[in-house]
Amino acid sequence: MDLLEYQGKQLLERYGMTQSPGRAAHDVDAAVAVAEEVGYPCVLKAQVKIGGRGKAGGIKIAESAQQAREHAAAILGMDIRGFTVHELWVQRAVEIEDEYYAAVVFDRSAKRPLVMLSTRGGVDIETVAAETPEAIATLHVDPLTGFKPFHGRRLAFEAGVARDVVFAVATLLGQLYAAFCGEEAMLAEINPIVITPAREVLALDAKVTLDDSALFRHPANAALTDLSDADPQELMAVERGLTYVKLDGDIGIFGNGAGLVMSTLDVVAGAGGAPANFLDAGGGAKADSIVAAIEVILSDPKVRAVLVNVFGGITRCDEVARGLIEAVRLLEPAVPFVVRLDGTNDVEARELLTAAALPGVVTEPTMDGAAARVVALAAERSA
Repeated sequence: MDLLEYQGKQLLERYGMTQSPGRAAHDVDAAVAVAEEVGYPCVLKAQVKIGGRGKAGGIKIAESAQQAREHAAAILGMDIRGFTVHELWVQRAVEIEDEYYAAVVFDRSAKRPLVMLSTRGGVDIETVAAETPEAIATLHVDPLTGFKPFHGRRLAFEAGVARDVVFAVATLLGQLYAAFCGEEAMLAEINPIVITPAREVLALDAKVTLDDSALFRHPANAALTDLSDADPQELMAVERGLTYVKLDGDIGIFGNGAGLVMSTLDVVAGAGGAPANFLDAGGGAKADSIVAAIEVILSDPKVRAVLVNVFGGITRCDEVARGLIEAVRLLEPAVPFVVRLDGTNDVEARELLTAAALPGVVTEPTMDGAAARVVALAAERSA
């Protein structure tokens, strides 16, 4: 789960990180009130879960209450690369002498946290990594021993941090790592860390991604979930306890098990089709959950055909068939279904579908055959 900037900053602040004073605001009057509180000049920053806010006009400096009001009115409601601005972060402006970059990310290949530090902050780190990778100091941390003070000093020296702030930067890295582990994050990033003329070290921005699977251990973090810009189908799936990801195609995909669904996406693409979604109903799906899943898939107006691909193990194929029969009768879909059922009770399942004689529902014995059939049916409807 990605956090908004101010949510990430509040999380990092719990670990002792020094930041420029500021507060969130949800409307123009509140933004002006915060600006008056923190003092001028202040910075008003759009809160959206995507980069490029400054280039889009989502970050403004205000020298007075009038400017704060004008900037807040302009930024709130703004569309930034498909995300609508509902909140602002208003903070006191700081003088900047240097900008650094720091992050802790989970490196799946190494199976360890990776700590990164660069004196090339304030720009896209991807650009720095591509053009001058030597400008980024890195360190994999053994989870058993953790991040030690000398690790921070080593990274600071390797990155070329100014000597008078080495210890302060090393301390900040330790706080960042503590937050990363303590909150079970997948990414904790500060870009930029700023060094002021008075040689203060401040975290000016924050990007934090939390592990969704660990949120049950962190109820306060789970409450930060922002659904204001959530896709309607994905939100509907969350409410029904389904794993759903919306894609760009026109063929709805239903399966049980992430591996099977991903294979189905590949097979459909190989047959010349474009999947409209990834939907995993999980193991042991019952008839009612099948109905809910089909309803989510059909709520996408781009779907022209649906492929149901189930390999029965814990999930019984006859339960899937009953759920599909109920879904078709309740929802009366206008798009065709291709069904491939194999595994536990697959014979009974096919008998149930044959007896039901559902309009627009056909069965195929193999995954390849089902993929070719659904692609052909989708093409017919788009012709």
